[in-house]
Amino acid sequence: MNYHDISRMIDHALLSPRLTAADLDAGIDLALRYEVASACIMPYALRHCAERLSGTGVKASTTIGFPHGSQPTSVKQFEAEHAIANGCEELDMVVNISQVLSGAWDAVRTDIQAVIAPAHAAGRKVKVIFETCDLLNDHKRRLCDICGELNADWVKTSTGFSTQGATLADVQLMRACSPPHVQVKAAGGVRTFDDLLAFRTAGATRIGTSKTRELLEACRTRLSLPPLSASGVSTTGY
Repeated sequence: MNYHDISRMIDHALLSPRLTAADLDAGIDLALRYEVASACIMPYALRHCAERLSGTGVKASTTIGFPHGSQPTSVKQFEAEHAIANGCEELDMVVNISQVLSGAWDAVRTDIQAVIAPAHAAGRKVKVIFETCDLLNDHKRRLCDICGELNADWVKTSTGFSTQGATLADVQLMRACSPPHVQVKAAGGVRTFDDLLAFRTAGATRIGTSKTRELLEACRTRLSLPPLSASGVSTTGY
């Protein structure tokens, strides 16, 4: 394990509605300083984020149908197309939780496909958020099947805005039920470096967190590397 094995797992979350423009810029600075996988930012700030991250190796990502997934499918498709036009490289979409709980699987499939199709056509990647705390295991298994058939790039546990975030059991289930070409992202409640390592062992290849500084400073300490920490705004939201 080296530093970039860990830092490139992290999507730094900049999604709290309480973050100011200055906070968002500080969060982008942090994502650059720690060389994470992406900065996942509120959609309105995406273009600015993408411009700042261009050519750096840190991807600009944003959310679709966030945080409850209840927008009409046509709106989610528009959100996806708008995000792509504004420089988004990875899209984190929320399934329609109500339709999942209702067993409306054809509608769920159509909803997910409406985001994956334009994203993949543009060479972008999609993470499909289940909000696992609201679902039964049978729902999660069926969603993994659908996401595998539609070639989603990741299945993701949570938005971080519901009653519970990622659990090891959910990550293990999603890894076991997904085909090899679909990765797993854990989000919400990953607060320590040991948490991150446990989720990595369970099968997660990405972590959504606002605790990036804390996690990666702990990683650097564990690897006997000098700290990168600098004064900045502590962000919240995951």
